[in-house]
Amino acid sequence: MIYSMTAFARQGREGDAGTFTWELRSVNHRYLDISVRLPEELRFIESQVRALVSNRLRRGKVDCALRYFSPSAAAVKFSLDEQLTRQLVHLCEEIDALAPHPAPLNSLEVLRWPGVLKSPALDVERLKTEALSALEDALNEMLATRAAEGARLVVFMTQRCGEIEAIVERVRAQLPQAMSRFRERLHARLETVQTELEPGRLEQELVLFAQRSDITEELDRLQAHMAEVRQVFQRKEPVGRRLDFLMQELNREANTLAAKSVDVAISQDAVELKVLIEQVREQVQNIE
Repeated sequence: MIYSMTAFARQGREGDAGTFTWELRSVNHRYLDISVRLPEELRFIESQVRALVSNRLRRGKVDCALRYFSPSAAAVKFSLDEQLTRQLVHLCEEIDALAPHPAPLNSLEVLRWPGVLKSPALDVERLKTEALSALEDALNEMLATRAAEGARLVVFMTQRCGEIEAIVERVRAQLPQAMSRFRERLHARLETVQTELEPGRLEQELVLFAQRSDITEELDRLQAHMAEVRQVFQRKEPVGRRLDFLMQELNREANTLAAKSVDVAISQDAVELKVLIEQVREQVQNIE
């Protein structure tokens, strides 16, 4: 399975513990680079978030952001700190005894005093469970997106690989005629200096030059690399680095083929090879 490194996922979950919304973004990167942004209440789960992401993804720059909203006030059951309230009321009565014109005690003002109303303590284990469960859902969505994009990339690259293989076969088929035309041109150019050459020297020079201009090995290596590319497409583990290496090798062979070419048509094919290889290489940069 080929996975793209470019994807986005958003998953939310709402319950008694509050509302959790994860947003995951990933782009291509040489290694796995995880960035985590968490609300204050959930900073303690950062190491577990990183572990979950690294278990599911192998490469890419991944941004993980969690938004958390605590339950609404209507859903929260507040309780009264009776001891603190009694102390406040007693103090207010003492003040009223000293004041010439005491104002009636306002219950709402007492409730505003810090600590009079007690909200339930945060259940950190429940928060962690809900947050990580929502993260799993977001990771599942991201993997599905990366797989779908990876499948699209494979279709594109497979088409380009077919075009590359067709050009290699075409060059191989026209190589004998190209070398024959080259020998004829070289013979014609050397006729003017033929009298200055020793007997048999002309043929020796032709043979040496033909050996230096032989592109059979380059064609064989191009074909072998393309066969490996197709095999790599079938692997289950991340293959981005391997494909990137193969693209470098293919480009090197195409450059050598272009440099050694002694035929216009083959030179044009070599240029087309380099264009197709570069198109595949650009897509390989996005593969995990």
